[in-house]
Amino acid sequence: MRSIKSWRGVSAAIALFAGLGLAQVSAETITVTDIAGRVVEVEKNPSRIVLGEGRMLYSLALLDRKNPFQRIVGWKDDLIKFDPDAYRKYLAIFPEAANIKNLGSPYSGDYSIETLITSDTQVVFLNLGNLLKAQESGILTKLEKAGIAVIFLDFRQRPTLNTVPSLQIMARVLDKRDNADEFIDFYVKNMSTIYGQVVQIKDKDKPIVFIERAAGYNPAKCCNTFGSANMGRLVDLAGGINWGTRLFPGFSGSVNPEALFVDDPDVIIGTGANWAEANPDTAAVLLGYEAEPKAVQERLSALANRRGWPELSAVKSGRFHTVYHQFYNSPYHFVAMQAFAKWANPELFKDLDPEATFIELHDRFLPIDYSGVFWATLEK
Repeated sequence: MRSIKSWRGVSAAIALFAGLGLAQVSAETITVTDIAGRVVEVEKNPSRIVLGEGRMLYSLALLDRKNPFQRIVGWKDDLIKFDPDAYRKYLAIFPEAANIKNLGSPYSGDYSIETLITSDTQVVFLNLGNLLKAQESGILTKLEKAGIAVIFLDFRQRPTLNTVPSLQIMARVLDKRDNADEFIDFYVKNMSTIYGQVVQIKDKDKPIVFIERAAGYNPAKCCNTFGSANMGRLVDLAGGINWGTRLFPGFSGSVNPEALFVDDPDVIIGTGANWAEANPDTAAVLLGYEAEPKAVQERLSALANRRGWPELSAVKSGRFHTVYHQFYNSPYHFVAMQAFAKWANPELFKDLDPEATFIELHDRFLPIDYSGVFWATLEK
């Protein structure tokens, strides 16, 4: 018969092996290929993550729906600065968001790797558009040496190409694949609603669409537009011909207003958001969760009445619009695309209801409710 002491030894050994087993389970790693084509080994279902941009919350909220802040230990404060409506909307429900560390830009010289280490960060999500900056700044090497995984996602450079795989990658890491699949089905369904109709339109019947990027952000400066990427690509896929695609093969470029006045595009869309807190002098349309229709119309009218603009066909014909700038950097861009489709081909898409789509998105996939104004047409 075993002695009590020997049984205690066996029990201790069993407890030790059980503990090791639990540690192995909690520290399970997976291998993913990120949008930059990098093969990354990362801890599955991490509890401590850092967002290279705060606006990655738009994506994270689709996956961690009950509390999108539960894993975030650090981020950049761009959401707070450039979309304060959304930040306050989330903060009202999740006050702990105020305690997230503002780490600044991951590509700046004062970005603190020590803070990431002391915060027990397991993975950092970065934007593909900043891959070169990340390489040149040395941040990738530093994080690798610290044992912190880095994953590049893309909701901005090529949103229609990379949104689905980016969500799938993030969901695999966070162990939220069912939530991702549910949203992706919704995304594909709504994109297909547009694609199925656009194929009927001949190129000669497509309107020329000019997008003014961050219209009025700097009242003394005009204009920036999108090239063949991002919202420019959304216009092309929504049944229009993006004015900037013919001039800028890349993401964006600067435009002399005189060139715009000479070409006189059929449709004009300016992007706007609540930038009044980041830039109190801005003349932009302050779209977002706190926007009100009257204020939107007042600012949109002011943009339409800039010197030379009242003579443009789009202003005269009531095809002068504004759209929420933050659609350019989120998985929700298909909502903007539905608005573009209606503006480009109103008869063909008369039954399309982007507001109903956006409301459903909130009701089904987000922890916040729908409010505010996210696009508008100049009223006469």
